[in-house]
Amino acid sequence: MMITKLSHNFRLLSAGAALSVLMMTASAFAETPKDTLVEGFAFDDIITMDPGEAFELSTAEITSNSYNLLVRLDLADTSKVKGDLAESWSVSDDGLTYTFKLKSGLKFASGNPVTAEDVAWSFERAVKLDKSPAFILTQFGLTGDNVTEKAKATDANTFVFTVDKAYAPSFVLNCLTATVASVVDKKLVLEHVKAITPDAEHKYDNDFGNEWLKTGYAGSGAFKLREWRANEVVVLERNDNYYGDKPKLNRVIYRYMKESSAQRLALEAGDIDIARNLEPGDIDAVSKNADLATTSAPKGTIYYVSLNNKNENLKKPEVQEAFKYLVDYDAIGATLIKGIGEIHQTFLPEGQLGALDENPYKLDVAKAKELLAKAGVPDGFSVTMDVRNTQPVTGIAESMQQTLAQAGVKLEIIPGDGKQTLTKYRARTHDIYIGQWGSDYFDPNSNADTFTSNPDNSDAGTVKTLAWRNTWEAPELDKQAKAALLERDGEKRAAMYEDIQKKFLANSPFVIIFQQTEVAGYRKNLKDFKLGPSFDTNFVGPIAKE
Repeated sequence: MMITKLSHNFRLLSAGAALSVLMMTASAFAETPKDTLVEGFAFDDIITMDPGEAFELSTAEITSNSYNLLVRLDLADTSKVKGDLAESWSVSDDGLTYTFKLKSGLKFASGNPVTAEDVAWSFERAVKLDKSPAFILTQFGLTGDNVTEKAKATDANTFVFTVDKAYAPSFVLNCLTATVASVVDKKLVLEHVKAITPDAEHKYDNDFGNEWLKTGYAGSGAFKLREWRANEVVVLERNDNYYGDKPKLNRVIYRYMKESSAQRLALEAGDIDIARNLEPGDIDAVSKNADLATTSAPKGTIYYVSLNNKNENLKKPEVQEAFKYLVDYDAIGATLIKGIGEIHQTFLPEGQLGALDENPYKLDVAKAKELLAKAGVPDGFSVTMDVRNTQPVTGIAESMQQTLAQAGVKLEIIPGDGKQTLTKYRARTHDIYIGQWGSDYFDPNSNADTFTSNPDNSDAGTVKTLAWRNTWEAPELDKQAKAALLERDGEKRAAMYEDIQKKFLANSPFVIIFQQTEVAGYRKNLKDFKLGPSFDTNFVGPIAKE
């Protein structure tokens, strides 16, 4: 069971280490403990630690270090996956049945054995919970009524997954690298199930342990989640039952630090080992410090602005195109994202199959005014934008506030933390939202689907893609994306995605601005610290201290 009071954690540590942990959560000190990694990280987007519900970038990093999956992305070749809990797998001749054989001797952190029944139940609970990421599994035809037949254990070490169409196998396997496919300890979670009276919002008579797993832990990964306090701290502790190479350090502490300058100062002082959210000026300062170093990795994460079609002005195609001409991409690229991103205006990040290397839009106020006049709003209008209190999105929002004003559009910025802005965005009550999106799996369908698919545009819709969040319907693009999903010829599939992106660029309520390059500063006494191609491949297990 997860221990929810930090003071309780101290019983598990030496007195000296415990004191150091306390000091880290309360005040600065000269050096972090030798057996502990401390990261400064703006993780205010974390809403839940339940892998069946979590759908935020920061949470993906925590769950990837604390839960196992059947398969993971192969970092040596990201076009492939490799086994995690799965020793091997096979696909039937008709392309519909995937059979996974589990490795032997696997254990959860609790000591319970990991079995194919745990895998099957993890799929079942994710589908029946029906939270935001459930569509990654339900898109294969899984429903609450059929999941126990379509995702089942045939013996203790064999899991069989049946899909509804003969998809490209790489697509199916890539989906199983997503957080929602994490395997949870069925026996442990069932001890914490909360009874529910079925009603319009709850189809089943229990919560499948969701309330407990929001802050609890039931995994088998390299680390155990010991504690999460929103906007304060995340504490991970080494899991000695982990089947793979044991982590080099005993624990990892993520300290919530919003400001880049605060992270840099703490890194320079030795109060943290890694600074995760450095802005260009602080990156430059870190790179000049003999005790520190920087590392970077292109991420499959894009930053975008989206316009909610519930707003009568924002739903007009001419207004949507005008907004694309009211972003000063050159200035943003030269200042706000220098060293941490590259201007990129299409929804597929560079490195994925079919990604376009085209940035057709530039700041052009005259062109924007012409489009606004065609839309019937020649004098502009007033609108709001929800903005998370972190850089570079705050800076980009302020830049857009100025450029929009040149065309008569008055933008009010509504600041909030990650949880506040995401909650409002998911409820579709925003006007404009600025945020980031990371692929759920390393396949072009992940982004193509979320940016174009919206099968039920009502507020009660259960497929809550980004298109749905912005009340936008694009049935023809969605149809093309679905066809590309079934195309097994790589070149033909890439060409299909290129065509979709060109049409999307010309007519959509999304203004895509840049692709992230993640940069981190760290103290030089760290060994084997690397950033992965996605947030859920930022592994902390290999890190050691000299």
